[in-house]
Amino acid sequence: MADGSNLVTIRDIDVPFWRIVLILIKWSIAAIPAAIIVGIIYAAILLLLGAIGISVFEWIGVPMPDAQTTPG
Repeated sequence: MADGSNLVTIRDIDVPFWRIVLILIKWSIAAIPAAIIVGIIYAAILLLLGAIGISVFEWIGVPMPDAQTTPG
C-alpha cells in the first residue's frame, strides 16, 4: 500500500426495488436506437458482401439468373 491506493470491499448495496425497475426501463428504451443502428450497420455489411460475391461470380464466369419480370 505504499503507492497510495486503498482496497475497498463492498458488503451491501441497499437500492429500492422500484429504483432498479426504473433503471431497467431506461436501459430498455436506450437499447432501441442502439439496436436500429446495429441493424443498419449489419445490413450495410451484408449488402457489401453480397455485391462483392456477385462481382466475383461474374468475374469467374458463373452465369447469374436474370431478374424475373411479372407479365402485364
